[in-house]
Amino acid sequence: MSREDAGTALAVDISVEAEAWGEEAALRPLVERTLTTAADVGRFDLPAHVEVSLLLTDDARIQVLNRVWRGKDMPTNVLSFPAGPEAAKDGLPDDARPLLLGDIVLARETVVREAAAEGKTLEAHVCHLLVHGFLHLLGYDHEIDDAAEEMESLETEILAALGIADPYAEVST
Repeated sequence: MSREDAGTALAVDISVEAEAWGEEAALRPLVERTLTTAADVGRFDLPAHVEVSLLLTDDARIQVLNRVWRGKDMPTNVLSFPAGPEAAKDGLPDDARPLLLGDIVLARETVVREAAAEGKTLEAHVCHLLVHGFLHLLGYDHEIDDAAEEMESLETEILAALGIADPYAEVST
């Protein structure tokens, strides 16, 4: 995927590790639309060329990653691994050197379970988690008190641009 407006090209590399996610080609339009909208609505000061990697996996694999990288021996819905500025690819001219923002990992079983429990479509929940992971790649951290509200507000704004309801709104019964 690439986006040329505002002088930024955004590329995404999708790897499907768990067959339950389906084919990469079927998922690509949703992923591209979500990440492009996140970059556009967020009005981030991104370099000319950026790249994001997405791994679509299962609970078993994400549990290992969560244990190794976060010390939490349990599956989770999304993990993000920011790459940092040193991730620029060598051997390319400066104006064509993509900056790898990092990796986002989604776990199929947890994402499906959460969407059903929260009465959301799977597509809407996946979009929310992609936006959430993308913001982590850009340095947002909801585990810091002052930053949590800002991150949630930005997620809500991006999701609204995608036509998705506020995931943090109170549900009335």
